[in-house]
Amino acid sequence: MEYNYNKILVVDDEEDIVEFISYNLIKEGYDVSTAKNGWEAINQAKLFKPHLILLDIMMPEMDGIEACEEIRSIPGLSQTLIAFLSARSEDYTQIAAFNAGADGFIAKPIRPKVLTSTIKALLKRYSINHSEKVITSKYAKVSDVLIDKERHLVTLNGKEIDLPKKEFNLLSLLLSKPSRVFTREEIFDQIWGADVIVSERTIDVYIRKIREKIGVERIKTVKGVGYKFIA
Repeated sequence: MEYNYNKILVVDDEEDIVEFISYNLIKEGYDVSTAKNGWEAINQAKLFKPHLILLDIMMPEMDGIEACEEIRSIPGLSQTLIAFLSARSEDYTQIAAFNAGADGFIAKPIRPKVLTSTIKALLKRYSINHSEKVITSKYAKVSDVLIDKERHLVTLNGKEIDLPKKEFNLLSLLLSKPSRVFTREEIFDQIWGADVIVSERTIDVYIRKIREKIGVERIKTVKGVGYKFIA
């Protein structure tokens, strides 16, 4: 294995898909556990403590979105990577997945090479995020916007505002170097990962949501290039 972070939980209500994914992952050397619905996924995640969860969206009893939100609320699993599996590729489906706390989105039908390359990219990011080589400041403050990364807290003029994970990470990136233009490619790479496929409109939707909460004038669009935070 290229990385030590190799425990993967596969969750899908279709047995043949679980077997197909598990076979390909085990062949690559991953330690695999499985579940067939959202409730099982939560319980198994607590026991197995995976580094990555592959989670189907459409499942009976509890769907993947609900399961993801529940898993994200469990302290010991808050940093676990979650990638959704879905045959639905509409923008709103992907946005709902990312808003729930997803780190990636893998479209069905699943192709083994795409699956393994996406997983390697996600686990590489997990490895980087948990490496002592990466040093990040606990706080980032620009003008009247303050980010507390450890507490996952954003305040505007001293008033707390709620940002889901992807919005929080995107704002943190922009605030890390105020007035610097981050290209769309950089943002996709940093927030979603270079090998995770999302639509072109995804980033625009997230920028719009952040602007609605902190003010339109704070994030400037540099046409044809990307975005920057106005210091």
